[in-house]
Amino acid sequence: MKSDIEIARSIELKKIKQVAEGVGIPREEVENYGRYIAKIPEQLIDEEKVKKSNLILVTAITATKAGIGKTTVSIGLALGLNKIGKKAIVALREPSLGPCFGMKGGAAGGGYAQVLPMDKINLHFTGDFHAITSAHNMISALLDNYLYQNQAKGFGLKEILWRRVLDVNDRSLRSIVVGLGPKSNGITQESGFDITPASEIMAILCLSKDVSDLRRRIENILLGFTYDDQPFTVKDLGVAGAITVLLKDAIHPNLVQTTEGTAAFVHGGPFANIAHGCNSILATKLAMSFGDYVITEAGFGADLGAEKFYNIKCRKSGLQPRLTVIVATAQGLKMHGGVSLDRIKEPNMEGLKEGLRNLDKHVRNLRSFGQTVIVAFNKFASDTDEEMELLREHCEQLGVGFTINNAFTEGGEGAVDMARLVVDTIENQPSEPLRYTYKEEDNIQQKIEKVATNLYGASVITYSSIARNRIKQIEKMGITHYPVCIAKTQYSFSADPKIYGAVNNFEFHIKDIVINNGAEMIVAIAGEILRMPGLPKEPQALHIDIVDGEIEGLS
Repeated sequence: MKSDIEIARSIELKKIKQVAEGVGIPREEVENYGRYIAKIPEQLIDEEKVKKSNLILVTAITATKAGIGKTTVSIGLALGLNKIGKKAIVALREPSLGPCFGMKGGAAGGGYAQVLPMDKINLHFTGDFHAITSAHNMISALLDNYLYQNQAKGFGLKEILWRRVLDVNDRSLRSIVVGLGPKSNGITQESGFDITPASEIMAILCLSKDVSDLRRRIENILLGFTYDDQPFTVKDLGVAGAITVLLKDAIHPNLVQTTEGTAAFVHGGPFANIAHGCNSILATKLAMSFGDYVITEAGFGADLGAEKFYNIKCRKSGLQPRLTVIVATAQGLKMHGGVSLDRIKEPNMEGLKEGLRNLDKHVRNLRSFGQTVIVAFNKFASDTDEEMELLREHCEQLGVGFTINNAFTEGGEGAVDMARLVVDTIENQPSEPLRYTYKEEDNIQQKIEKVATNLYGASVITYSSIARNRIKQIEKMGITHYPVCIAKTQYSFSADPKIYGAVNNFEFHIKDIVINNGAEMIVAIAGEILRMPGLPKEPQALHIDIVDGEIEGLS
């Protein structure tokens, strides 16, 4: 089979205005970024149409390092639905350069289920990530300048919370010192970098309902605390307008197309292990304004992305998914069943059976939100009929639908059965109204503990002194009603990335808490999770090149 990038290059793309017209977006509203990419104004959102559209969430079992294939299934489902005559649009996150040049090599789907042009989407795209990076670091520069210019007046901050960001995996920048050298270089202080998908600006962009809401949220960003323990915000700097200007184009959702020429919105890109893991509300609602079926995904396993999709994105937006699809692979299940990573491609029925406990726990969790669930088996060449039949029988016993996704090798034709099951399930057994894990009026510890005990399986939740002090500041600020966004490893229900399966009765430690006052959520950092990833021993960058004018190595 051809590589992803070879398949992408072999497809004759439609002009983007033709794609837009195909779903009913007026040509005059399409702002072209070249021939095949466009920005679409969020003013086209029709809330009445949003209420009627069928929103489908795609999530997954606990991740392997190679991934489970949620994006391929999401795109494949959109292709399959269009194949059977439904008007379907997919709404996804934008890839980050960090994983593209680090571990993954790309995040635009795979095989014959991709969003295109994949090379542009995986690289600079429409510049949204660059705009977010610039806006975030502009706040850093303006804050440092404010402190420098006002130090003679006796002004200073007892604690600075605002760090810098960069869309590159760079462990060397996690902790740095700025302002070294002569006094004219600024105030010497500790700082550090997170990766751009962890930026609060990214979360704000994805949760804002329009430009005025974007500006309001930017104004509320907490930068630090004064010596008399008062919050110091972007509003105090007086630069919210300038930062909004940097984001005025980035807030508009991006329209691209699938390998079969159907519409796809790709906008925003927070990670789910260190942020809330969902594409923008605006892109989802735009897709729902023009599509009868809209497929969206939430990052990593259902304990991360799906939980945050329901408890944060849906709570903030009023969205109600009609169905949740959980993706599983034989390799992933075998890994969770105790099979060593170097042997998960080999048949192993006992390992597969043991790994089903991970799937079962995710299904129970999804049902706790009132969701109707179907399992999509993402098929790989090494999978056997016996393995697929075992999973089918198991899903029958669970009372959940089961389908096999072959979109990677067959495109929309390989997702027709999945599409028919999705339509039939939504028509006959749609999800109930969402039941959240916690109430808005619960305090921060109650929210963390309800997620950690009810969804992860923790028995004891502990807090560092830093986290406890931050909770006191949250209470003093009167913002305990914010939802919580738990940052933890994607490889385990616990905070230990080496504990696979369906672990229960473990201690769950909250190391730190970050107040995202603009995004209006509280980020609780569990275990040793890092908001600036490092590069692996053999980064994907070693395999990316230009050969005869064509990019190689992206996938």
